[in-house]
Amino acid sequence: MKINSPLGNVWLPEVNAVDHPAKAAAADLYIVAVKLWDTADVAAQLQPLITGDTAVLSLQNGVQKDDILQRYLPQQNIIGGVSYIAAAIAEPGVIHHGGKLQKLAFGEYGQPTSARCEAFQQSCQKAGIETDFSDDIALRIWEKFIFLVGFSGTTTLFRSNIGPIRSDPAKRQLFRDAMQEVADVAQAKGISVRPDFAEQLLQFTDTLPADMPSSMKTDLQRGKRLELPWLSGAVVDMAKQLGLAVPANQHIVEQLLPWAMGPASH
Repeated sequence: MKINSPLGNVWLPEVNAVDHPAKAAAADLYIVAVKLWDTADVAAQLQPLITGDTAVLSLQNGVQKDDILQRYLPQQNIIGGVSYIAAAIAEPGVIHHGGKLQKLAFGEYGQPTSARCEAFQQSCQKAGIETDFSDDIALRIWEKFIFLVGFSGTTTLFRSNIGPIRSDPAKRQLFRDAMQEVADVAQAKGISVRPDFAEQLLQFTDTLPADMPSSMKTDLQRGKRLELPWLSGAVVDMAKQLGLAVPANQHIVEQLLPWAMGPASH
């Protein structure tokens, strides 16, 4: 496997891979990094492997990922986490890292840290991965979700990288509105998102490379299934339960729904 990155390329001539977790050696930590629609299947496969202080860390998108894991795994075995990176499969066996952003944030639910989080951080530091503990990991997950919903939704809707979207007034407004709607949903659910957070994210977006795409936009271009139901779709569903209007995300869902399952669905 090869990783192409501005931070340095990596070539791994041999990769130990299995097609089922049960075929691997016992582990202290399992990282869940599949697409969101596979979360339940992976959680069920992990269920017989979890004992004692075994940790399970999801670095997936969305705010429902750990809720799905908890249907199959003990809550005390789950660590909350988010990843910050722009990466994609360029071709089989080749990963392309776009830009220099690479960071993990993680933490225990209900406590500031733990021995297992500290051990994982030490391993990350040895590998040159930037890490950050969070004593409110639920907030961090929602903060990323707010950005990701707007970013993935608009880049996929307009079949565009972020540059043309942030420089066009109408598209930029839709991007901001989509993020603000997620922030409103988060606040209604008791998450302490700052009132100006969507505007801060918009300013942060101006610092990103203009050619930066979202993984959902890349999936659309490659004719793959989209995580739409777990991103803008999840916002629409939660808003309905809360009695909130989310027209920007509703528009994104309506326009992209024909492609949600891949090219065969439209």
